[in-house]
Amino acid sequence: MRRPLSMLLTAGTYVLALIYFSPVLWLLVTGFKQEGDAVAMPPSLVFQPTLDNYRLIWDSGAGSFMGHSAAVSIVSTIFALAFGVPAAYALAMFKIKKADDILFWFISTKMLPAVGVIIPLYLVFKQLHLLDSLTALIVLYTAMNVPLVVWMMRSFFKDIPYETIEAYQVDGATGLQGFFKITLPLVRPGIVSTSLLCLVFVWNEFFFGVSLTSTDAATMPVYMSSFMTQEGLFWAKMSSVATLAVLPALVLGWFTQRQLVRGLTMGAVKG
Repeated sequence: MRRPLSMLLTAGTYVLALIYFSPVLWLLVTGFKQEGDAVAMPPSLVFQPTLDNYRLIWDSGAGSFMGHSAAVSIVSTIFALAFGVPAAYALAMFKIKKADDILFWFISTKMLPAVGVIIPLYLVFKQLHLLDSLTALIVLYTAMNVPLVVWMMRSFFKDIPYETIEAYQVDGATGLQGFFKITLPLVRPGIVSTSLLCLVFVWNEFFFGVSLTSTDAATMPVYMSSFMTQEGLFWAKMSSVATLAVLPALVLGWFTQRQLVRGLTMGAVKG
């Protein structure tokens, strides 16, 4: 009885996975179509594949926009971890006055609508001569990701018994030595999952990118919007750009899936 039920659950899992993956598959297929085939209704499954869309977007500078997205995503994630991980460690392991208020303040910054702060941010970056620069996006995305890092990493640190800290202190290790050599390796899956979430968030972010950049620091989502013109939507070219934008996240998620799942299930449900 168990075997048929197991086979049925497995088949259902594959069906659900196919349903969720179907938009990505449609995106991938459309990128190889001519514009006429891309807008055909009903959609045509039989067509002559072409690489013209990929050649066109690459020649128009898609590589530069991917480089901007990669640089902003990686650097801002590193900075967010550098600021957020020690803060999460302190809030999890030590008795700090009004720790709950500090945590609430962190998460409250995520509740503010982006459109509510765009004008002040624009004016500040304009005064600092940082409009249309990678520096502005790195600073902004770092600040936006620190609350996420603090909340997620705190739950991972809470899973570590405080006796572990006392043990390496008894052995003569300093606080920094124990933190880097013992504590951080124990929460490595949490760091991986948190890093991936930060990377994906920054990689996909559009509103601040389109509001604060134009050409010199525009990211992939901003570049993708350039194919929405008064003449209409260039679906095939947009699909090609979207495929290039989606692939890095898919590949990264595929290679880190074990640590990602382990990290999200290790401490994400603990307060």
